[in-house]
Amino acid sequence: MESEMVKIDEVAKAAGVSISTVSYALSGKRPVSAGTRARIQQAVSELGYSPNAGARMLAGSRTHIFALTEPLRKDSHAPTHMSFVLATSVAARRHDYDILLLTEEQASAGMGRVAASGLVDAILVLDVAPDDERVALSRTIETPSIFIGVPDDHEGLICVDLDFESAAELAVDRVFDEGHTRIGLVGQPEVAYEKSNFPPRLRRAAHAHAERRGAELSSRTSGGRLSSVAATRRATGELIDAGATALLVHAADDVHGAVLAELDARGLRVPDDVSIVSVAASFDTSVLPVALDVIPLQPEPSCDLAVALAIRSLTDDPPRPGLHLIAPTLIARGSVAAPRGD
Repeated sequence: MESEMVKIDEVAKAAGVSISTVSYALSGKRPVSAGTRARIQQAVSELGYSPNAGARMLAGSRTHIFALTEPLRKDSHAPTHMSFVLATSVAARRHDYDILLLTEEQASAGMGRVAASGLVDAILVLDVAPDDERVALSRTIETPSIFIGVPDDHEGLICVDLDFESAAELAVDRVFDEGHTRIGLVGQPEVAYEKSNFPPRLRRAAHAHAERRGAELSSRTSGGRLSSVAATRRATGELIDAGATALLVHAADDVHGAVLAELDARGLRVPDDVSIVSVAASFDTSVLPVALDVIPLQPEPSCDLAVALAIRSLTDDPPRPGLHLIAPTLIARGSVAAPRGD
């Protein structure tokens, strides 16, 4: 039988054990009796199951491969997603690990496949949705899973992310402390607030913190499924017309450019007439027509920590489930000043 055609359930059937018992025997995560282990070894040998991964794992060694599940969809913002893929790959390489990239839209399919094969030592989960289907799967597989993102249901998971709530609060404080009490938020396209976990977290936190500080904050999206110049300029104009003297922008680089274009068309200057802070930007805001204060997204610290936790999960002292949040930082570039007349 060709090895690539053999699945773990076939090994389990041949050995007369459950799939989970095969997984435990291959990974060494839990004790398996000598007799059961011998039957599994015989089934693996006879069926030719995963000779390159399974045999090494039966010998007690690692594959030195991590799976990175990153579903690529039509509405994905490729530069941001690829910055996390690159940061994860670089971090893994520093620990002599390679990355197997899984890009299927049905993200749980590839994740389940590699977990069953024993090909990888751990799975890193990117592009985490609020109701991510991979959450349930991660709770049933033996392979350790580290989420780079925080789903709504994160009980029992290990999650790494930028502290988006603190980032929102830092941005509100930056403009409020200069005297701005009417603030606008130009956000991502509407679909991002349905399919991604961090845009709604940031928006909710910005509204809540502005209210705590006594400021009025209004928010707009930058499009429907994708950001557009027209939608962004319209949103910017509506916020300015409503009296906003400071804008927070949580979106891609093209949205920032459209915001600046609308302000320029209205004869408004940054920061003399309108202050701007870019929140969780994945690009260099100093290259825009006006350099903007920024709270950067920081894929490198998040991915470095996720890889470190994945490696630790393979030891006798695995990390406890919980949230590991990266503290935000502010880089001031002169785009915030006191509102006119103050």
